[in-house]
Amino acid sequence: MLEKTFFLLCLSSALGKELCTPDASDGYNVRLSINTALGEEAYPWNPNEMFLFRASLAFAMRNHIAGQIFDVSNIVVCDETPRVSFWFVVTSPLNTSELVNKENVEEAVRKSRNRINNAFLLSDNTLEFVGIPPTLAAPVNPDTPPWLIAFGVVMGAVGVGIIVMLVLSVLQKKRKKSAKTEDEDTEVEIRPKTMENGAASDGVYNLSFTDDEPFTQM
Repeated sequence: MLEKTFFLLCLSSALGKELCTPDASDGYNVRLSINTALGEEAYPWNPNEMFLFRASLAFAMRNHIAGQIFDVSNIVVCDETPRVSFWFVVTSPLNTSELVNKENVEEAVRKSRNRINNAFLLSDNTLEFVGIPPTLAAPVNPDTPPWLIAFGVVMGAVGVGIIVMLVLSVLQKKRKKSAKTEDEDTEVEIRPKTMENGAASDGVYNLSFTDDEPFTQM
C-alpha cells in the first residue's frame, strides 16, 4: 500500500512538472523582492520557504473552492531562479493531470492575498503575482470602536459649549453690574443737594420764594 501511494505521488509530481512551463496558459509567474522589503533582516530563500509558499497557495485554493481538498502536491512550481522568481500551476485534487482554470486561481489569490503576504513579511509590491493586479489591504479595525469615538467627540463639543455659555453668563453679569454702578453714580451727581438750615448750602437766597411780605417804603 505504501509503495502504491509513493508511486502515485511521484506520478502526479511528474505530470505536474510537464504541465508547469514558463508562459503556461494556466500558470502564473511570481517575483519576490525580499532584500528590497526587509534589508538587513532579509531571510534566505530555500526549499522550506518554497514549501511555505505552496502550502499558502493550497490554503488559498481550499478557502476559495469548498469541498475540494487541495494539498501541497497540487501546487506545482517550475523555472525557479536565484533572484526568487518562479512559475506555478494548480492541479485539480480530483484529477492531477488537469489544471484549475485561471479564474479560480486568481480569485483564490485575491481572497487570501493578505494572508500570503503576511506569511513572508512582504506586501503586494514585493510579492508580485504577475497578471494578478494588487489588491487593496483590508481595512484596519481600530482598537477603539467608531461609535465610542463619535460619542467622545459629541460629548467634547457639548462640554465646550457648556463652558462657553458659563463664561458668557459671567461676563454678562459683570457688564450688568458695571452698568448699574455707573447709573447710580450718575444719579448721585445730578440729585439736588439737600437744604441746610432752610437754604441751599451752596445756593443763593431767592426772595421770591419767601413768605415774608415785602416792606413798602413810606
